Amino acid sequence: MNARRRTLRRIAAGAAAALGLALTRGSSHAEGDAHLTAEPVRVAPLAEVRLTAAIRGYTGPISVLIFDAAGRLAQRIDAAMQDGAANLTLRARGALGPQWVALFAAGQSVGTWPALFAIDTQTVLWTGQTRFDGFVPAARTLLANALLRYQLPDGRTLAGYRSPDSPLVWLRDHVYQLRGARYLDPVLHPTLEHFRELQAADGSLPDVLPRQYIVEQAFRTPVEADVEYLYVMGVYAHWQVTGDDAWLAAQRDALRRALHYTLSDPLRWDAARGLVRRPRTIDTWDFEIGPTTTNPADGTPAPRHWIDDQTVWGIFHGDNTGLAHALGLMAHIEERVGDVALAAVWRARAASIMANLTALSWNGRFFRHHVADLPRPIPGVVEDEQLSLSNALALNRDGISAEQARAILASYLARATDPARTAFAEWYSIDPPYPAGVVGLDGRSGELPGEYVNGGIMPLVGGELARGAFRHGHETYGFATLDHYWQRMLSRGRSFLWYRPDGAEGVGSDSTIPHDGWGAMAMLTALLEGAAGVIDRGIRLRDVELSPRWSASDVTGAYVAVRYAAGDGYVAYTWERHADALQLELTSSADRVTLRLLLPAETPPDPPDVWLDGAPAVARLETIGTSRYVVLETAGLAASVRVAWQ
Repeated sequence: MNARRRTLRRIAAGAAAALGLALTRGSSHAEGDAHLTAEPVRVAPLAEVRLTAAIRGYTGPISVLIFDAAGRLAQRIDAAMQDGAANLTLRARGALGPQWVALFAAGQSVGTWPALFAIDTQTVLWTGQTRFDGFVPAARTLLANALLRYQLPDGRTLAGYRSPDSPLVWLRDHVYQLRGARYLDPVLHPTLEHFRELQAADGSLPDVLPRQYIVEQAFRTPVEADVEYLYVMGVYAHWQVTGDDAWLAAQRDALRRALHYTLSDPLRWDAARGLVRRPRTIDTWDFEIGPTTTNPADGTPAPRHWIDDQTVWGIFHGDNTGLAHALGLMAHIEERVGDVALAAVWRARAASIMANLTALSWNGRFFRHHVADLPRPIPGVVEDEQLSLSNALALNRDGISAEQARAILASYLARATDPARTAFAEWYSIDPPYPAGVVGLDGRSGELPGEYVNGGIMPLVGGELARGAFRHGHETYGFATLDHYWQRMLSRGRSFLWYRPDGAEGVGSDSTIPHDGWGAMAMLTALLEGAAGVIDRGIRLRDVELSPRWSASDVTGAYVAVRYAAGDGYVAYTWERHADALQLELTSSADRVTLRLLLPAETPPDPPDVWLDGAPAVARLETIGTSRYVVLETAGLAASVRVAWQ
């Protein structure tokens, strides 16, 4: 018997004793006389498992104890055996992997099976509606096409999620895709390790990795000020999947150095304002606004990727909301594998950045695009009215207030319903765009308004809007956005980085592919974390906030399983909507689940009745905007919840 089996047997013995059972061989029933089989032997969470028990010559009570792969008592089933045979049925619950089962007769153990059946799953979603049921497999296919693999000069293989407009691995594209890819890709690629190996002595990081015959050396576009906080976000997302503290500790010093660089280097940090600074780029993109000029390195025509005495400096909101969010993540990292006192410092810096940014950039409706150090008006542009894509990103970053989030969503909705606008979606890169003649890209897309990041329509913006809508009480808007993306793009197996306002597909270069992983993963995350409502508040999905929001759609029943594909963390549930009730059955690898059930809009205002595992339960009501949630704490292993009203 190996160590795991010995441990499980000790756990089972304690549980059996607490239940009044004896996990020892009985004098009347030898272990060789008992048989137990399961059908099927590999099963999805909450699926039915049929057990057939046999004890030669026995009639009387039997009990079956099932322990999950984490050693937790998943369930007990009592039955009566007649003439040596009994059939039992259960629903698979608990941690993924082999399930340890003990059979008792008349209170005495007659047999144990260390792996009678196994629970396994991948991320799946079934509602009976193609627009939801087809979403995950279509996104999985698209992501597979966005994964770039090639060999480095030292013989190692690099794999990362590419930009659809560039045959290279850029840090921002990889990190933003990683958040959704971790639910689908069974391999956690060491892409972030490659970036860390190239970290400079001052703590700065490159933005793109080398690829032979295209880019021989890693580099960073000088105007970019977001690279370091993106690295922090990527490391945190990676660690959540595995919970590998040793790996995280190995990244800690590089993370600290990266943040110190952003917070102290005069090129990136405006000490007087207490904010990140950058040249006047279009949102987070890598070229300064202005006409095509000459690259000082090789004399070729180029947009302004560099910094010189002509650079227009200022504050861009997305650098700062992103940095504040990353500082909060770093605080969690310090508390786990670092310096707890330093965690408080990171949080204080994050709060200071958001206070400074709000005072400087918030116009009451959204964050102004770029606040220049010295006013440099652009003819034909009212910069205070430009709504840029990082406002959508801010909806899902910690640090903005609920009031700010609702105002940003209202701003996008106002542009979506403006009869004077003709764009097929409000997922603007920036709106209003810059007039022709303002942006110079050496003849490439983006020079004209409505192209690329100069007013193009980007699914990555729509995905952030959808996830933010679910998070901040605009659930119907979230569902409408997901439906729009499915119908127009994902269902066709094609998704581009950007589209023209009339819906034409944006092809930025000869390297463009119709597999926009960034946008697809933003939309997938909105589906899984927003609509299905699975949020990891810790690591390995062990501390989960679960907020199924199907009540805001026409779905009446759903089965959801959300898993970290490269790990064992998962949550699975069935959800049903009836005329006067909601019913949810839950199982997971979690130790704790905070359940937040969205009530249908037509639910009476009086508090509903709540039952947990068949007994009346105390729950609280939470209101977000006009949405009402029933909130209660449940065990992660299994729970049955009913919410009813009259």
